[in-house]
Amino acid sequence: MSNPDPARRAALGLITGVTEARESLADQINAGALIELPPSDRARAQRLATQTLRHLARADAMLKPHLRKRPPGDVLALLRLATVELCEDHGAAHGVVNAAVTLIRSGGRKTETFAGLVNAVLRKVAAETERWPTLPAPELPGWLRGRLMSAWGKASVQKMEAAHLAGAPIDLSIKGEPADWAERLGAEALPTGSLRLPTGAHVSELAGFTDGAWWVQNAAAALAARLLAPATGERVLDLCAAPGGKTLQLAAAGADVTALDISENRAARIEENLARTGLKARIVVADALDWQPEAPFDAILLDAPCSATGTIRRHPDLPLIKDAQGIKELFGLQAALLDRALGWLKPGGRLVFCTCSLLPEEGEAQICAALERHPGLRTIPPQLDGIDSAWITPEGGLRLRPDYWPERGGMDGFYMATLTA
Repeated sequence: MSNPDPARRAALGLITGVTEARESLADQINAGALIELPPSDRARAQRLATQTLRHLARADAMLKPHLRKRPPGDVLALLRLATVELCEDHGAAHGVVNAAVTLIRSGGRKTETFAGLVNAVLRKVAAETERWPTLPAPELPGWLRGRLMSAWGKASVQKMEAAHLAGAPIDLSIKGEPADWAERLGAEALPTGSLRLPTGAHVSELAGFTDGAWWVQNAAAALAARLLAPATGERVLDLCAAPGGKTLQLAAAGADVTALDISENRAARIEENLARTGLKARIVVADALDWQPEAPFDAILLDAPCSATGTIRRHPDLPLIKDAQGIKELFGLQAALLDRALGWLKPGGRLVFCTCSLLPEEGEAQICAALERHPGLRTIPPQLDGIDSAWITPEGGLRLRPDYWPERGGMDGFYMATLTA
């Protein structure tokens, strides 16, 4: 009997961690789930798991006619993984089915009795791959879909779901001039100033990575620091700063940056990114609700904790592990952080509030409520290269959605607004 593929086995562990234990991919990987694999297998395991989770509902639709009852979680995960390999990756049926049977037999008595089932079902799926392109994009979970349909309408939500299924390209923020790097990296220069890498690019192998000429940052996320537009020497606070993409942008603009985050581990990632890029910022590990600065700031960027529903294209595990529980507490925390941060601004200073969320309660509604709570507070309408006027909201914020820029590969869902008193 051939040996089971270690990357596939690791991918199965990640998939069941999400579907059975509701643990995020990031948490599993940070806890060392892939630590024993060589880098190439690690990357492949992560890709297989991510792709399977992205297409989970479509894989289940392919499997349903051939399963009389739901098999155990680890067996179902293997069937889903192999189905995605057959249908989405166009893997050779013989190789994919054999690899799956080898894996199921390697699990001991608990799973080897399912080898016949796995073999039979996957052969049937392999004979029906023409069904795959006709299957719709997976729907978001009810608690989220209902809220989004109320906000944006059914047609827009379906476009977002299609964008989630398509996945996300990799975007870069450049320390110097983007035009100098676009050609070198074979990247597309986006109208907002970011670069978008071609599909399949391996970031750590590209020119400029080791000497810190650029960093990975979604084009939508990169707009928050551009909106703040710090001047050289301005005292700027990056609040809830990890993993540090916005800190790097602010520092690269010449600002005197303080980066605050509640997590020591996440703050360590900011330090690593600063070291790689040769940029400087003061790092503070503290709870923003308890911390007090020594002096007020010229500008503050508050990337508030949120539902992260705008990042589903990159994190297809999120709809599978999150529910509506705790969401109202997040709304309250965002308002509290915003009120506290406004108190740290110099007179006439400016604050950019942003969330990587698709929910108006975490964006538009937060700003409208803040304007009511703070007499004299107003928004500064966004004026940035490359943004569409249709993205500007009535209260003066910027609403970004995954279905925008469909011809370019979309963007993360984000909301951001600049406030000043």
